[in-house]
Amino acid sequence: MGIFTRTKEHAPCTVEVSHKFESLHAHVRFNNGAIIYPGDEVQVQGPEIMAPFGEVVTENREAVILRANFLERLWTKTFGDFEVMELCEFSFSEEATL
Repeated sequence: MGIFTRTKEHAPCTVEVSHKFESLHAHVRFNNGAIIYPGDEVQVQGPEIMAPFGEVVTENREAVILRANFLERLWTKTFGDFEVMELCEFSFSEEATL
């Protein structure tokens, strides 16, 4: 892999979407053991998966993994923590403010 080039991989995956009271989530498992590294992008192919309330839907799909190049990976490792901290700049309070 070059310093400026990105590579594309195709990977079979299993998508699980849960729309239950106790668990609201969407997970993707790569069936071929692919690993995602900092800066990589993943796009699951196919139509949107909608799970009705109270159900879990599981489907087999194909994912396209766009691998980050060396500079993108370095940037993500270096500055990724700062971006996550921006998301943490909030607070919850039981008091109502007017």
